[in-house]
Amino acid sequence: MRWLVGWSSIAASFGTVGAVGAPGTEHEGDTVQPVGAQLLWGDPDPLWAVGDWRPDEVRTVSVDPFTRLAVLGCCGATDEELKVGLFAARGGALRHLTAWPGSYTAVVQTGRRVTIASDLAGARPVFYTPWANGTAYATAALPLADLIEAQLDIGHLAALLACPDVPEALRDGTPYAGVRRIPPGHALVLREGSREITGYEPVASLAVAAPQVDAERAVDAVRDALVEAVRVRLTAPRHAPETPLPDPGPVPGMGPAERRARRRGAPVPGIGSDLSGGSASATLALLAAGLPGLPGTVLGHGTGAGERLLAVTFNDLAASSARSQESELAAELERAGAIAANPRLHHVVVAGAEEALPYADLASGPLTDEPGPSLVTAERARLRLSSGSADHLVGNGARQVLDAHPARLADLLIDRRRRHILRPATALAKAEGASAHSLLVPLTVYRAARRLARTSYRSGIEEAAGRLTSRGVVDASGPTGALDASLEALAWSRPGPAARWLTGEALAEVSVRLQESALRPASVQRPGEARARAALARHAYDHRVFEQAAEVRSQRLHAPFLDNQVVRACRDLPETLRVQPGARAAVLRAVLRGAGVHELPPGWGAATPHTTSSATAQAGIHAAQDDLLALFDAPLLADAGLIEARVVRKAVRAAASGEPVPLDGLADLISTELWLRRLISRRGTCWTGSAAPRQRAVAGGVPQRRSL
Repeated sequence: MRWLVGWSSIAASFGTVGAVGAPGTEHEGDTVQPVGAQLLWGDPDPLWAVGDWRPDEVRTVSVDPFTRLAVLGCCGATDEELKVGLFAARGGALRHLTAWPGSYTAVVQTGRRVTIASDLAGARPVFYTPWANGTAYATAALPLADLIEAQLDIGHLAALLACPDVPEALRDGTPYAGVRRIPPGHALVLREGSREITGYEPVASLAVAAPQVDAERAVDAVRDALVEAVRVRLTAPRHAPETPLPDPGPVPGMGPAERRARRRGAPVPGIGSDLSGGSASATLALLAAGLPGLPGTVLGHGTGAGERLLAVTFNDLAASSARSQESELAAELERAGAIAANPRLHHVVVAGAEEALPYADLASGPLTDEPGPSLVTAERARLRLSSGSADHLVGNGARQVLDAHPARLADLLIDRRRRHILRPATALAKAEGASAHSLLVPLTVYRAARRLARTSYRSGIEEAAGRLTSRGVVDASGPTGALDASLEALAWSRPGPAARWLTGEALAEVSVRLQESALRPASVQRPGEARARAALARHAYDHRVFEQAAEVRSQRLHAPFLDNQVVRACRDLPETLRVQPGARAAVLRAVLRGAGVHELPPGWGAATPHTTSSATAQAGIHAAQDDLLALFDAPLLADAGLIEARVVRKAVRAAASGEPVPLDGLADLISTELWLRRLISRRGTCWTGSAAPRQRAVAGGVPQRRSL
């Protein structure tokens, strides 16, 4: 895990040596310092980079000793552009710090003022906590929790399980009491210990729609942003794994590609990409393989002189064994193979059987900064990624930035654009199948969208708070089809899939959180825009946990769809274009067409059926049933009063036997319990020095059951 950490204080020299939890000056041996840190600048407001950062991922520019900028991550700005951004930030124009291509975190120091900008999606978050008469900040929450010896915030864990995509329930909290998160699209400004959180991105009004950009111009902007995002990764210095595993030599029945796919541990040098057969990963792979204009390439094409892009496709043997999924997976593999016929792509198919099912090998794995559902699929992802390259492109985030959230239909009604609802409603009717009920689907969708458009923010949040305490709603089995899921999404807020297994006490506490949020003044957005941004923030949160859980040594995962400039370009897409069926595939086709790719295999852009992932998750639960039951024999979540162990064990048995159970909610519960066990069993701390904290985070363990 890589992170940066620093602090701002009132005094010119931060803290007093000898005080518990307070550092000394930089030149004294008693100072508090992060373990294994690289000092970027010193007192009075020091900044460190911690972890296995590459040399080109840490860049600093300075005008004088107290006017300087640090950029950590993959940033496409030149040194001159960094200096221009530094001067702009000194004048208060923080948006300039987030306008460069790539994915990075920028820290600016001008005098005693320190500014740290988070990204628009939330994949590069910033955390802070009051400490020693000042404020400490970091891009990871766990080091700050160690610094203040924080206890677990059980209320936040309850909200994370009950309403994972509702910002009003999560607020700015983290699983650690006292450690706060900066919202996406905001910056933390510190002045001699005092702090201010300010937004750098304009927010759409509830009453007045933002000016609509022409659809063709908006798609061109998305193309330019995606091309530039991929170009930044291609032009960055190449890195080889530190300890590459040797090729075992000829193996009967296996060629070089198959032997490489079987090797585990270190990725191959160069750049690669996922190639699942879907539209997002295929777009990135084709852009990276044939991006024109790169220096040193043959005829200006390709990823390098004579170099081919490594495209990795995962073949799920366990899921394909089921006849109901065999045709779907075969079609996806066929599309991936057709795309990989490009001579600038080197295709590797990684086969995974039972060892790659979800919930496999839960006993091993790193401690992530926060809990996330990817903890239960980490081994599956690691199997695929270890056969990739040192720099690997993934299509995560494409659905969230390009697709239309169902709640955007209410925004269209607010703008009096009723006719644009007809096509998505008709598509939902077709998805439900031919029946007498399907004739009423467009009217049902229109009524739900109109109800949301006429519901105020406060009323919507209060209604959501009431639903949490209604056992009839919480005990429901959840959406069973595309129509049910869309109707559930046409609300200001809704319970998460794991809410049905939480105790009444935990749900009541989350309900109180929502009611308090409804009473506080807030910058209210339009319902569709607000829900879409919340969904993107939730996905970016999960992607960050995924990066840490499935991390392969010497490898960097790149998600260009979550870059700031790509998110901005996608936000300018007209809502009337977004809501049309197949809009994401149409936009990505236009992106590839503008980059010179015109031929795509039949079925490209088709949505991956949810039944495939559900069948895989169910097979994983069935294979790991005994381990999961043992995990919930004496769960820490039950000690905290969030669940009843017997209820969850019953749900695990039901899922393993094939009964209809919300598998996403069960994954949230299992991953949170797994994360708690790894956190409690952790040894050591992130800090060193005689004045450093003596205990690790959550030193007192998990609080016992308590009453409101």
